[in-house]
Amino acid sequence: MDFLVLFLFYLALVLIGAVMICICSKTHRLKGLVRGGAQIFSYIIPGCLQRAILRLLHYLFHTRNHTFVILHLTLQGMVYAEYTWEIFGYCRALEFSLYSLSLPYLLLIVNLFFFSLSCVTDPGTITKANELLFLQVYEFDEVMFPKNARCSTCDLRKPARSKHCSVCNRCVHRFDHHCVWVNNCIGAWNTRYFLIYLLTLTASAAAVATVSTVFLVQLVMVSDLYLETYVDDHGHFQVIDTVFLVQYLFLTFPRIVFMLGFVLILSFLLGGYLCFALHLAATNQTTNEWYRGNRGWCQHCPSTVRPTSAKPWVYRNSHSHGLWSNLREIFLPAAVHYKRKKK
Repeated sequence: MDFLVLFLFYLALVLIGAVMICICSKTHRLKGLVRGGAQIFSYIIPGCLQRAILRLLHYLFHTRNHTFVILHLTLQGMVYAEYTWEIFGYCRALEFSLYSLSLPYLLLIVNLFFFSLSCVTDPGTITKANELLFLQVYEFDEVMFPKNARCSTCDLRKPARSKHCSVCNRCVHRFDHHCVWVNNCIGAWNTRYFLIYLLTLTASAAAVATVSTVFLVQLVMVSDLYLETYVDDHGHFQVIDTVFLVQYLFLTFPRIVFMLGFVLILSFLLGGYLCFALHLAATNQTTNEWYRGNRGWCQHCPSTVRPTSAKPWVYRNSHSHGLWSNLREIFLPAAVHYKRKKK
């Protein structure tokens, strides 16, 4: 059972890391590595299995489905079940503060609330009815967002900072990215909820990791285990070191150590992505704009082949108007302001 828990935790960790990398690191070099890896595996894996894997990947990442939502809730449930059944009881026996032990639960409640909002809130779908409204919100820069461009799929004029999402099959105002974990696009109307969801998710993982670490350290200190000695393979007495303590704790509390390893690595992954998302918010950029801007910069790299007659592709962020104005635009979306004004 313990090994099954370990397998599920670290399988999910690999999936989380893969999705975070796909969102945050869509660089030319990374895409080249992915293509190179795919070519290598094409010589090893049978064709029928390759097609099955491609169908599965297409279903997971290119169609709307609740797989990652269920996985997300399952992992949270497993972590909090372990935290409640073992860590909470042990910590109460060691007279830990009830407030510090309750903090992860408070963060969980807030996180699930904003997770639900991120899932169900319309990100800013562009339709015939609101097309003219969205066209007034942002100015066209004629570089990344040319005027009078049309979406060939939706047959709508494309407002500045919008993009057609191939997964949801709709154009989204101020499109950031499509998030498989909430099974929804992140756009003008739910970016604020997504940022708070991401913040509380990172904080809850860090809180569980902190309480678990303090519990294990306190256990070692109370039992004076760090003062003990053991006999090595040569018959010599050795003072217990960190490696021995970790092995002892692993054998004594395997599920707690598994969970601690999972939430520690998850905290670093989510923390890195949170910093990236906050940077985009502070500079009034979207993931889509950041990615496309990097592609424009990469076109000047020697490794990128471009026609000699092509003009330099230069993108400058013209939407940033200072930290507080940028944050106000996210938490008070411009289209909402326009709607109220019209009423």
